[in-house]
Amino acid sequence: MIGITGLGIYLPTGRMSSQDIAQLGNIPLSVVEEKMGIIEKVVAGPDDHPVEMSIKAAREAILEAKLDAKDIDVVIYIGEEHKEYPIWTAAIKIQEEVGAVNAWAFDVQLRCGTAIMAMKVAKSLMQADETIQTVLLAGGYRNHDLIDYANERTRFMFNLGAGAGAMILQKHATKNLVLESELITDGSFSEDVVIPVGGTKQPLTQELLLQGKYYLDVLDPAGMKRRLEQKSLENFLKVIRRSLEKSGYTEQQVAYVAMLHMKKSAHNFVLHELGLTEDNSIYLSHYGHIGQIDQILSLYLARQQGKLQDGMIISLVSAGIGYAWGAITVKWGE
Repeated sequence: MIGITGLGIYLPTGRMSSQDIAQLGNIPLSVVEEKMGIIEKVVAGPDDHPVEMSIKAAREAILEAKLDAKDIDVVIYIGEEHKEYPIWTAAIKIQEEVGAVNAWAFDVQLRCGTAIMAMKVAKSLMQADETIQTVLLAGGYRNHDLIDYANERTRFMFNLGAGAGAMILQKHATKNLVLESELITDGSFSEDVVIPVGGTKQPLTQELLLQGKYYLDVLDPAGMKRRLEQKSLENFLKVIRRSLEKSGYTEQQVAYVAMLHMKKSAHNFVLHELGLTEDNSIYLSHYGHIGQIDQILSLYLARQQGKLQDGMIISLVSAGIGYAWGAITVKWGE
């Protein structure tokens, strides 16, 4: 069996309040707090770079796992492309800084669905290759840099925050067993949310920078909302249920859901459809949406708050622009 033997989180000290967001976005405070579900969110300082934050989280995970970094076989970067340098393999930097001298390293990316996908990839690697016993997943995120609060088309992304998370997965583990996963991608949404400049279609120029074009944007907001709203909630439930079924469990056996930050009504809808209450999850209203780190953060906080008990069936669930949905089942404890 393959299990989680270490978790690590790094959160910058900076915070942006709901009042700040309301003022910058020119929207009522009640909308920010009650609909968007943000009381405050974590924001990066000038020295909180994604890979540097990843390294700090990774060191904590390695320490918890009581692991010599030389015994790590593979390092996978699960953070964002928005990082210290473009066209740069971040995992190799993490490998160097944590002392994983015997590992090999690579980056993966599925936007905010990356952590779930990477857990599946890591498990598959360990099952397929007998020489791979230990994998480090680590990633950092500060996509709030890419939000223009004056652009109402990106209002649903005003929750983007900053931070880093890490996870150690080990073969022959006797606790926190990683079971089966389910992933769905839908290419009909692939170009709905993009940074329209800076790629080969429209290379970045000084003029475009001065025009404020290097930000996330939604090219067809009305069309995306119409096509996505109901499908997204259906796919959240579909990936959770399929992951549970493949793992030999039913939704009635789920005790905790580690869910990304999204609007409060959607969060509550997913819990209600699974027959759960707010006690069976943590709503990240004081953190915001830290991309693919949300599931690791939710697990980390749940453990701190005593919400996780031995034998619990846990569902980690994500969604990412593109659009991608993913879930993976974990049997917590010894």
